[in-house]
Amino acid sequence: MISRITSTVLLWAAVAACVVFLGPTGAIWLISLIAVLTLWEFFKLIRRLGIEPFDRVGMGAGAVICLGPLYLEPYGIGTGPLLALAAVVFAVRILGERAAPKRLDTLAWTLFGVVYIPFMMSFLVRTVLIDDPTAKTGLLMAVWMIAVAKFCDVGALLTGLACGRHKLAPQISPKKTWEGAVGGTITSMAVGAALAHLFADQMPAAFTPVLAAIVALPIATLGIVSDLVESIIKRHADAKDTGASIPGIGGVFDLSDSLILTAPIGFVVFSLL
Repeated sequence: MISRITSTVLLWAAVAACVVFLGPTGAIWLISLIAVLTLWEFFKLIRRLGIEPFDRVGMGAGAVICLGPLYLEPYGIGTGPLLALAAVVFAVRILGERAAPKRLDTLAWTLFGVVYIPFMMSFLVRTVLIDDPTAKTGLLMAVWMIAVAKFCDVGALLTGLACGRHKLAPQISPKKTWEGAVGGTITSMAVGAALAHLFADQMPAAFTPVLAAIVALPIATLGIVSDLVESIIKRHADAKDTGASIPGIGGVFDLSDSLILTAPIGFVVFSLL
């Protein structure tokens, strides 16, 4: 628990430093790096199944997809053509680079990894860019979304340890409880409202603490679902963690899992504001 708390504090210090010193562009590069490292760990899990995904090309495509909203979309190159190009490259390569029984699995898992991780996390990049690449409103909204998603994990852990009795999904993640999910959701709503109040002058005027708490509810819920999806992938690969790069937490995938499904929803909500 101490190592987990220490890692959490250091990670949030890194987020704060990114906001203060690096700004939106630095944040976009950091998000892209996390997405690529998450994809790398995902491909490592898939290799445990005896399948060899096109990991290097997939990671390169993931990096381009994440950075695309900043560097390519101003020139009319959207994510759709990039995904289509990646699919073409993977489809051509399986014709001669993989054994016949594994070709479909290679194509399916490689494409799934690129779509599920960097494509989904690219919406966090889009959130940063909602206002302007040189302003910080979008960056603060992205930080708000990350805080809401990640503090759900913290609230769920503490509540589950204190009073967790009823298993949420025992066949997927035996330690998660309904009490923990409720506690995590309430924590997210409180954190979301508090941040909206503290940074009211830099948030959209319509984003009041009450609305922030309401928006935090589906984001926290999807964060829990996203975490369960990662658990399904790990169980399929017979792995406890995706890595050991972050003491007390695990791998980068264990850190970013709750952001994958929440990023598109947060972007849609913030775009409407």
